[in-house]
Amino acid sequence: MSTQQTAVPCPAPIQESLADAELARGLAAGDEASLAAVYHRWRALVHSLAWRSLGDAREAEDVTQQVFLGVWSGRAGYRPERGALGGWIVGITRRKIADALAARTRRQELVASAGSWLTLRDPGLGGPEGSLDHVLVRGELARLPAPQRQVLRLTFYEDLTQTQIAERTGWPLGTVKSHARRGMLRLRGRLGSGPQD
Repeated sequence: MSTQQTAVPCPAPIQESLADAELARGLAAGDEASLAAVYHRWRALVHSLAWRSLGDAREAEDVTQQVFLGVWSGRAGYRPERGALGGWIVGITRRKIADALAARTRRQELVASAGSWLTLRDPGLGGPEGSLDHVLVRGELARLPAPQRQVLRLTFYEDLTQTQIAERTGWPLGTVKSHARRGMLRLRGRLGSGPQD
C-alpha cells in the first residue's frame, strides 16, 4: 500500500513537466497553438499578479497582454535548464509590472511638474482648468525638436521605457536618454519661464 501511495503522485508532475517541455518546444518552433495553450494555462495567474500589484483592472489587462507578447517575442530566450516555463512567465510578468509602475510614476511626475510650472506662471490655475493644463503641455510638446518630441511622446503617451524606445526607434540608448533629458529641460523652460532654445 505504501508503494502505491508513493507511486501514485509521481506520474502527474512528470506529465505536467512533459507538457511544459512540449509547450516550450512548440513556442521555440513558432507554433501559435503552443502560445494559445500557454496563454490559457497561465493567463489567470499573470492577470492576478498584475491586478494585485497595480490595483487597476485596465492596467492589469494591458500588462497581461504585454506579458504574452513578451513570451512570444522572447521565446528563443527560454532555457528549461534555468527553471520551469511557469517560472519564466512569472519573471516576465514581474518585469512588465515594474515597467507599468515606472510608466505610472513618469506620468505622475510629468503631470506634477507641468502643474507646478503652470502654477508658477499663473497661481490661479487649478480645478476645472486641468484640461487647459493638458492643452498647454501638449502645445509645448509639439514645439520641441522632432527627436525630443518623439521620445517624450513614446514615454508619456505610450508608457515605453527608454530601452523600449531605443528598440522601437533604432537609436542608441544614450541618444534616447539625451533626447529625453533635453526635451524635459526645454519643456520645463517653456512651461516655467518661456522658451529655452
